[in-house]
Amino acid sequence: MIVAVNENYQDQLILVVFYVSLKLSVVTGQFTNCLFIKLRLKTQRILYCLHWWASTCVYVAERSLRLVQAVAILATVYEAMKPIISLSCVSDITRSSLVEKQPMASFRVKRPTLKDFKWQTFRPRIATLVLLGTVVLAAGVCAAWFVGEGNIDHIFTQLNWLQESPPLWLAVPMVAMQYLLAPTVILLLIALVVMKVSPEPRRWSRTIVVGILLALTLRYIAWRSLATLNLADPLNGIFSLGLFALEMLMLASGIIQLFLMLRIKDRRREADQNAIAVLEGEFNPSVDILVPTYNEPLFILRRTIVGCQAIDYPHKRVYLLDDTRRSDVQQLAVELGCEYVTRPDNRYAKAGNLNHAIAQTAQERTHTKSDLIVVFDADFVPTRNFLTRTVGFFQDEQVALVQTPQSFYNPDPIARNLGLEDILTPEEEVFYRQIQPIRDGAGGVICSGTSFVVRRSALEATGGFVTDSLSEDYFTGIRLAAQGYRLVYLDEKLSAGLAADNMSDHATQRLRWARGTLQAFFIEANPLTIPGLSPLQRLAHLEGLLHWFTSLSRVGYLIAPLAFSFLGVIPVRATLDELMYFFLPYYVVQLTFFSWLNHHSRSALLSDIYSLVLTFPLALTVIQVMLNPFSKGFSVTPKGTATDRYSFNWNLALPLMVLFIITAVSLWRNLGMCMVIGWSATVTPELKGLGLGWLWSSYNLIMLGIALLILLDVPRPDTNGWFDLRRTVRLCFLPAIDEPRDAEAQRQADTKRENVESVRHWHRRDGMSTLVAPSPHSLLLTSPQSDSNPKPSALSLWGVTTMISEAGAEIAFTQSGFPTLAEGETLPVSLEVMEVDLKLQGVAVCSGMRDEFPTVRVMFEHLNLAQQRCLVEMLYCRPGQWKRRKTPGEFQSLLLLFKILLKPRILFDRDHAVRAIEVAKG
Repeated sequence: MIVAVNENYQDQLILVVFYVSLKLSVVTGQFTNCLFIKLRLKTQRILYCLHWWASTCVYVAERSLRLVQAVAILATVYEAMKPIISLSCVSDITRSSLVEKQPMASFRVKRPTLKDFKWQTFRPRIATLVLLGTVVLAAGVCAAWFVGEGNIDHIFTQLNWLQESPPLWLAVPMVAMQYLLAPTVILLLIALVVMKVSPEPRRWSRTIVVGILLALTLRYIAWRSLATLNLADPLNGIFSLGLFALEMLMLASGIIQLFLMLRIKDRRREADQNAIAVLEGEFNPSVDILVPTYNEPLFILRRTIVGCQAIDYPHKRVYLLDDTRRSDVQQLAVELGCEYVTRPDNRYAKAGNLNHAIAQTAQERTHTKSDLIVVFDADFVPTRNFLTRTVGFFQDEQVALVQTPQSFYNPDPIARNLGLEDILTPEEEVFYRQIQPIRDGAGGVICSGTSFVVRRSALEATGGFVTDSLSEDYFTGIRLAAQGYRLVYLDEKLSAGLAADNMSDHATQRLRWARGTLQAFFIEANPLTIPGLSPLQRLAHLEGLLHWFTSLSRVGYLIAPLAFSFLGVIPVRATLDELMYFFLPYYVVQLTFFSWLNHHSRSALLSDIYSLVLTFPLALTVIQVMLNPFSKGFSVTPKGTATDRYSFNWNLALPLMVLFIITAVSLWRNLGMCMVIGWSATVTPELKGLGLGWLWSSYNLIMLGIALLILLDVPRPDTNGWFDLRRTVRLCFLPAIDEPRDAEAQRQADTKRENVESVRHWHRRDGMSTLVAPSPHSLLLTSPQSDSNPKPSALSLWGVTTMISEAGAEIAFTQSGFPTLAEGETLPVSLEVMEVDLKLQGVAVCSGMRDEFPTVRVMFEHLNLAQQRCLVEMLYCRPGQWKRRKTPGEFQSLLLLFKILLKPRILFDRDHAVRAIEVAKG
């Protein structure tokens, strides 16, 4: 190659760099080709040795269906013989299950039979054999195809011919490029008009959107299955079919969701009508509120119990179910005036704790058995109107359970680690804004384990909470529905709890949910087989089960671009015209409607971030559960912890780091190959994976980089919830005295100042310094008055809180007069919150300016029980206070992704101050 001399030095440098890049790409390609040639020679020798094994696999594959049929026949015979099997055949695990369920047996009219036992020694084998049989069948077919087995090779040859000759109705019109964009433009305009006329989904607008998406999805599936599979050779065919199968797995879940959206229900108007009878006293059944706890800190339990006691309802009792048998928890129950229940062991974890408490409350002599039962997790605080909004549904005798959303008053670790606490919505918002209403319309509401009301008689009739699985709540709801009861979902935020503190706890919680849900295949409460459910209910539960399997699809999407870079595989065979005509309309319309359909709870791009972080652990968990479903027990998610340092989760990061490096290498190879082929004169019109390969790798690389940033947990110096709440405050303090002090008073003041300065500080974005929720006893007055000096009269200032918690408040004054506090200096004050007539004692720890108003930070001290109750009710129990934020759109989400990568929080935002949580100001 000859490089012409140019007078411009910069042009010469660019040409030299371009020339070197091309040479490196060519040399790398030659080296890789030589390596593949050597590997191919060795592979051929191995393949000859494996020919007999492949033939055997084909033989096994041909008889796999017969084996499955034989297993099904044996299962039928086994089920028929269950009544005559003696109890001596029951395993030790089954015997322990019987012992635990004996207290609940008093709830049932009929005696328990062998059908009530958990036959884990048999059921897992059926599901596992089906899974392994499918894998062996696929592996046998692939091996036979590789070695050129006649029948298999002939079949795939015919399939490849069909792919190369698709039906005429799948042919792209012979028009100019701009006309191929017409379907996309027209559908996009329709989408924008629908969303403009109906900002929130309504029945008519949802029907139009769902119809468009279903039509585009079916059209896309037809094109992918009949015209894009690359079956030219076994290597390309395996990757192409594998990617297609993973894609269809995700599309199956999406199609079920779209179909069920046509029956979505909103119960809020029905709740308004039912609440009338409750408020007027016409319908007030008795309620037992159960709060199970296991090692949660006392300050969290105190907050929850106080919130439960503050519920506006006449006939209620609150029970604290302590599964750790702690004496301080028992003292807390006595102090707060609630019932304390414990048990001698922890069998069956939370489900066993609840079953034991239900049996105990049913046998109490001093109280009559309650009609309804409410369950709150130890960190969930209800609003005062929780029961008035939910109890009215039970006027219908068929209603057995009313579920409300789970809300969180602290940001989840993903949002916090990215510095997007005020932008990203919690992951559960998608489930409770979109999935649960869909399930409600299909009669398949999921019991979420907290913030729900259940009819005691219905729960007793079905044997209490299911103990066969880690997800006792989910399967308890299924068993209630199978008995003909109705489960209702009320989409109102009537409680709030704590999200996981860090990424490790977040992962533990999600993996437990996945493991518990997938155990459905191995227990009697399997929603796909349990008698009593309608086909529509089974379809809704099938979508929930398929959701966890989509983690396998996401792993495939991360690996697919690598196949082209390192193996030369083209998994999708399509021209640019075909992509514009078939793929682009489907993708653009789906992207446009994604956030609108889930009520602006999550954009598609941000949803990918949340999914990618746990893709590999979830995929591994799915495989483990299908092979050994009961290998792990129940694990409680820690709550209320604090830390002052960064920590990186290496366990979750390791597979992502490896994939990040490999993807970066593949991207470099793809770009080099694009440069070589792009500037050559022999460019074929067919998209060989070059452009798609580097675009796909670029997207994966960005997402993997953000996922690694998420796994760096930022410090959390304060465990208190600070709320952006406005309340009128009158603050009183004593003015300083400028008279000289004696030596002893000066020494004491200096000592107290050192104690205050030893407390760590934290900073808000406005620059004001304040303390990290210190103990009230560490806040000492730095300017004490001598007993011999006259005490001056107190001065009062009026202000408004800018944020407030159970530990303190920040106040903006509407008038001047508060003294300026130096760093480390404090001042005792008293303040009165006028709206709730709450008087508190505290210490002013710092002062400053905010938006041209003088401000002061006050930390409370010496709170009695009445003051604590008033604070909790004001901060957590106000009806309608938990607001719903809207997620950014797709374009704003894209900008956020680049912002996160270009300005990571660890480098550009090391201010880890407590951020006030936005709530309703009323």
